[in-house]
Amino acid sequence: MAKKGKNLQPAGVPGIGAIIHEGGVSFRVWAPHAERVAVAGDFNDWSKTANTLASEGNGYWSADVAAAKPGQQYRYLLINGEDELWRMDPYARAVTNSVGNSIIFDPSFDWSDGDFKMPHWHELVVYEMHVGTFNVEEPGKPGTFDSAIAKLDYLAGLGINAIEVMPPTEFPGGYSWGYNPAHPFAVEEEYGGPLGLKRFVNEAHKRGMAVLLDVVYNHVGPSDNALWRFDGWSENDGGGIYFYSDWRAETPWGHTRPDYGRPEVRQYFRDNALMWLEEYHCDGLRFDATAYIRHVHGHDTGVDPAADLPDGWSLMQWINEEVQARQPWKFTIAEDLRGNGWMTKDIGAGGAGFSSQWDSRFVHTVRGAIVGMADEHRDMYAVKEAIESKIGDDAYARMIFTESHDEDANGSARVPEEISPGDAQSWYPKKRSTLGAALVMTSPGVPMIFQGQEMLEDRWFHEQDPLDWSHFDEHRGIIQMYTDMFKLRRNWHNTTAGLTGDHVQVHHANNAENVVAVHRWKEGGPGDSVIVVLSFSNANRGMYTIGFPAGGLWKVRFNSDWQGYDPDFGLQDVFDVEAVEGEYDGMPFNGQVALGPYGVVILSQDRPG
Repeated sequence: MAKKGKNLQPAGVPGIGAIIHEGGVSFRVWAPHAERVAVAGDFNDWSKTANTLASEGNGYWSADVAAAKPGQQYRYLLINGEDELWRMDPYARAVTNSVGNSIIFDPSFDWSDGDFKMPHWHELVVYEMHVGTFNVEEPGKPGTFDSAIAKLDYLAGLGINAIEVMPPTEFPGGYSWGYNPAHPFAVEEEYGGPLGLKRFVNEAHKRGMAVLLDVVYNHVGPSDNALWRFDGWSENDGGGIYFYSDWRAETPWGHTRPDYGRPEVRQYFRDNALMWLEEYHCDGLRFDATAYIRHVHGHDTGVDPAADLPDGWSLMQWINEEVQARQPWKFTIAEDLRGNGWMTKDIGAGGAGFSSQWDSRFVHTVRGAIVGMADEHRDMYAVKEAIESKIGDDAYARMIFTESHDEDANGSARVPEEISPGDAQSWYPKKRSTLGAALVMTSPGVPMIFQGQEMLEDRWFHEQDPLDWSHFDEHRGIIQMYTDMFKLRRNWHNTTAGLTGDHVQVHHANNAENVVAVHRWKEGGPGDSVIVVLSFSNANRGMYTIGFPAGGLWKVRFNSDWQGYDPDFGLQDVFDVEAVEGEYDGMPFNGQVALGPYGVVILSQDRPG
């Protein structure tokens, strides 16, 4: 039985958490096993009894507190038997720290991004960013949203039009990758809290860049877990109302898998997803480790079906359905890593409804082709398969990359470091890492690079190892190469529309010479059809014959071996190609291409007129 106190009327406004209104602040919390709930904070001198919440009869408790104001700290006091449980608000937008107090947060913000339009998915070039290491301005402290804002002009000039931010939710301590969320609704205070994130999104939008946010719904915590045994109830030594209480709770990150079957828990994660898109103006979400949302052990469909999580699957469908209904131009990404086509199928057809998913097969194949020492071991047919592969029917239902936070840690290093350990700034790492990047930028899919990749960041990714911006001056030419690739990928010059198209054919794959040639097109024809020739060999080639889809002059739009990119490049003169009649590679015309060592050449024809 709920004890009677001063506040016996439920809150007069909807919503969960601390909701600011003209009459003060409404507090609402879900605690079905509590016998009494009160809210204490700066507004009542942390009294245990001054503001008792009324039971709404459905596990929820609420009350209006006229004296409460934005910026004040608070906690809930939950009484369960003899236990007094002081709990932070699961819906708190801001906290003092991961084990501190919740803060009444005023969501109002002076947005000035009204002119921003989400780039078309086929034209996205994504930059994965870890706020804590991206731009560290104060030694001994992590980077912040404001320090990241200071580099947005650089990213816009680079040609980036989407930033994928690793999880910025409140985590224990000041350093983390972010995949150990302590408070799923609160923005990490060390990064600048909720206002810092809003400033970041606003400024990114003003520069034409979308912001995609990484969210973690496969587990919570495990440390400083604000949801753990929230109202004092648990069974089977489990985590209580927010978590499974049986074998389904187990994850690689602790026994903290949310109970996707409980309506209140489903609502919690649905509300969280929509918050980032609506309150923070984010343009998309990347769902971490979705295989562990749909399966206890992260297995693919059909493997150990007894461990399937149909409630997790339907939760992902519900969230994607809500996003598509409310803001259909926004982008959701699954990190499933199983190549499961059902992840990106339409919800109406039984799919999970994601826009795209990370393609693990691509990254592993391409890294294998560029990292190894011996040219003779590079498999061009594996590269061909990686380029032409689709997940489902949509060429853009996959995100492709050679570097990410996962690939550059966990026992691996940055690609230049993998190629030449301890000498990542030398010729071979420069050549082969940019070869991999060019393959990403010219293959069908949504391309992504990891922060610092464009300036040959070395070693491996670590949450306390800031990005080394001295490489900016050292590798201005390499940075220019990435800029040129991004512009071609986005068809800035109206000569490479094919790189935004759905169509691809690897018409030349030569294991003996380690050369691959690719035809990309959207509608086809001059200014659209693109030929990409990639050499996975240390050889100079002045006259290498490949097939072309049309005759006439094909102009070099990009040559990775240009000396302007690096003084050690330019070992082979590269020239425009006159394609002549004569079948080759299954195409009606052929021409001779010049290629530098580990070089990439992109060719297209001028549009008429």
